[in-house]
Amino acid sequence: MTNAVTYRTRWADMDPNGHMRHSAYADFAADQRVALLAQWGYDVKRFAELRLGPILFREETKYLKEVNIGEEIRVDGHLASAAPDGSRWSIVHTIYKADGRVAATVTVEGAWLDLDRRKLTVPPAELAAAFSAMPVYEAPAR
Repeated sequence: MTNAVTYRTRWADMDPNGHMRHSAYADFAADQRVALLAQWGYDVKRFAELRLGPILFREETKYLKEVNIGEEIRVDGHLASAAPDGSRWSIVHTIYKADGRVAATVTVEGAWLDLDRRKLTVPPAELAAAFSAMPVYEAPAR
């Protein structure tokens, strides 16, 4: 099962300088995470049934190559770390240009929120297992 999603950038993703705006990188990374969770059987409906939701504590983007309007990009996600019980995690999203060059990385640190208690919680065992089976991020050699 792949965890990469391909997109085509739109006018709404651009800034006045003619390249992809900073927040669009975060939007594409978030969409890839949601798509991956849905592949695992945790779509918006399932999270609502469980009264559970993912939350972020930190998000950091490193910009490496310019992305322009109409460009095809590919976004994947790799697990950087996770607590043994799956309660907290970190994912590195890599955004690739069509030619395979890395345009940016988006690193997020998150956890799971019990939507009724409004407190951090441990996810269901099968969701924690899916996270632990996610491909592991390996930093590129310098």
